[in-house]
Amino acid sequence: MISVLAVVSLCWLALARSNAELVYQQENGFSMANYERLMDLRPLGTEFFRHFGNISEADLELLEGRLPSQQDLVCLADIAQLMQALTSGRLWALSMIDSWGTIPSGYLMGNRIDLGNYDQCIRLDKAVADGHSIQGKYCFLELPVAKWLGFDMEILKETNMKTAVCLPSSCSAARMETFVGQLLQRLLGVSNANTKFSIDESSCKTGQSKSFDSLTIVTVVLLSVFASVMIICTVYDYLRCGDNSKLPPRIVSVFSARANSRSLFAMVDIKSSPNVIHCLHGIRCMSLIWVIFGHEFIIALISPNINQMDVLRWVQQAFSSFILYAPFSVDTFFFLSGLLLVVISLRFLDKTKGKINVPMMYLHRYLRLTPLLAVAILVYWKLLPHLADGPLYEQVGFADYCVCERTWFWTLLYVQNYATKETCITHTWYLAVDMQLYIISPILLIALYRWGKKAAGGILLLMLLLSSCLFATMLINNYKVLFKNGGPDQDVQRKLYQATHNHAAPWLVGLLFGYFLHLTRGKQFQLSRLIVWAGWLLSLAMLFTSIFAMYPYAKWLGPSPTVLAQAFYYTLTRIGWPLALCWVVFACMQGHGGLANSFLSSPLWQPLSKLSYSAYIWHVFIMEVNHRRIRSNSHFTNFDMMLAFWATFGFTLLMSYTFYIVIEAPLAGLESLLLPTRKPNLKPSTRPVVATDAVEAVVAADEAIEPQVETKQTDLDLFPTETSKESV
Repeated sequence: MISVLAVVSLCWLALARSNAELVYQQENGFSMANYERLMDLRPLGTEFFRHFGNISEADLELLEGRLPSQQDLVCLADIAQLMQALTSGRLWALSMIDSWGTIPSGYLMGNRIDLGNYDQCIRLDKAVADGHSIQGKYCFLELPVAKWLGFDMEILKETNMKTAVCLPSSCSAARMETFVGQLLQRLLGVSNANTKFSIDESSCKTGQSKSFDSLTIVTVVLLSVFASVMIICTVYDYLRCGDNSKLPPRIVSVFSARANSRSLFAMVDIKSSPNVIHCLHGIRCMSLIWVIFGHEFIIALISPNINQMDVLRWVQQAFSSFILYAPFSVDTFFFLSGLLLVVISLRFLDKTKGKINVPMMYLHRYLRLTPLLAVAILVYWKLLPHLADGPLYEQVGFADYCVCERTWFWTLLYVQNYATKETCITHTWYLAVDMQLYIISPILLIALYRWGKKAAGGILLLMLLLSSCLFATMLINNYKVLFKNGGPDQDVQRKLYQATHNHAAPWLVGLLFGYFLHLTRGKQFQLSRLIVWAGWLLSLAMLFTSIFAMYPYAKWLGPSPTVLAQAFYYTLTRIGWPLALCWVVFACMQGHGGLANSFLSSPLWQPLSKLSYSAYIWHVFIMEVNHRRIRSNSHFTNFDMMLAFWATFGFTLLMSYTFYIVIEAPLAGLESLLLPTRKPNLKPSTRPVVATDAVEAVVAADEAIEPQVETKQTDLDLFPTETSKESV
């Protein structure tokens, strides 16, 4: 999240900082006459026809003296056919010229792309001779305006103007440059127009459909098999057990959408479950919503906006801090992970007298997380290109998923945050960090069980040492995290934001707080009204300070904090944020939550809480499909982003629910049937069954069973897995 915002901000900051120089160039080197010549490019398609209207296949000199290849001759012939058809007013030829873009109006407001008409261009397929047809080829003509003004900074490539052109697919990008260069040479009045623009072959697209390779077919077949099994079991469940007079066979119940949906939407009454920390449902869901909202802003910032320069003003608004510092939601999930791990595990260790099956604990976690992640790798990698075709497919998006071909196994091993710079699915770095923390957790759990407060003191010391390490790393390497300073680059991002040891502090805070809750289980604290108010005020002060501490430095031309100040901020907020959450959870548990507890503990959060892993996996996919297929420029405002968020959130819930009942819940049920057990079969609970692993971790109920299946409780069921399912 940070890296993308940093790149966008830095690009426009570089443009803003050179504003005085740009004004000077406009007044001295880029005159009104030059501006008028640039605006003459607006009807570029019609100007192309005027310039080449009399072209014929014999005009080889237009190929500029180079020995033409057979492909060049075909291109020249197709251009001649196009001009003849335009002269005679043929609709297909007019459609090709009509598909061209123009010089975008409002360039000084950041509108630098005109997309033309993508579909009209690539759908053109006109047979002009036996066995030969002219097909449309859509490309971007790129005009480096900043370079024209004398600025040759690499970062200013982000300010290049782009407009769509449409020519016969037989013409390569290099040959298209030849023709367009001759046109621009006349329109701009320059001797060498080829240095004033470029057409990259990678920006070109045709209407040829992408073929399905073998792995894509396997992906489609795999999803079809799971869906078919789910449909068959659901129909059987309805037909044979529709009257609820008898339970369906266990294997049918595992795959039945009816059974899994009943489990998903069943809600536990707050008053009937005293062992439940109900407010964690709301905290988890609110953090997930924050994540999706923040990601929606990120992808909007890199999309073509007609008012991109307004982003400079938006960053200086107080509201933008909620987006720029949304990564605090990551610390919330780490805090929840550590908290639930200790609360559940120590209760289990008390019952087993300190015995845990560590290998089975790891296997349980791996089997719960990996199947859906493996399916996600296939879907992002192989199906996304077939679902999100558009003119800006390569330019707008979070990542290049083609790298999955080289790095997919690092993701399935949960080491991608250290092992590779080309993460297969970028937002899954959180899963790697949480898995690595989970792997070392048995050492800390056994230490807490055996040595109690002494071990807690050691964990506190470890947290302070890791925080000191983060602080020293930033100072020694002069790392900056403020967005207007460019933020961390990709390598620094991996060292500061994606490194496990740098995110251990909130996890360890949750671990220690969970140990405190374990020691005080069942105890009611009598707190005065003054202490309760002081606790809430201090907690809210820490939360809002974490979000708004850097707001005074938001002005682009204002002062910037020193590296020392940024190091203190980045380090201390990693501790202060989870400490503030400790009070929120404690106050809600002790009956001092008031309206906050009523909101966070509402049973309405429970279904979304169970879908949190699936929503985390698929919300980026929905955004990728939505934005990579865009055909027109958008307008960036907070209200427009809210509208986009609700659309993304709605489709995310729909897709999450689908994959939950098709893959996640069935495989979780199979795991419960196949893993070895330690206790005899439990009778189904009389209360609504809501015990998917997401709820087991929150409820910490010893009698938890899998949804709609009589299973045996294992030591693994008492270890939380859902917090590693949350987003970053």
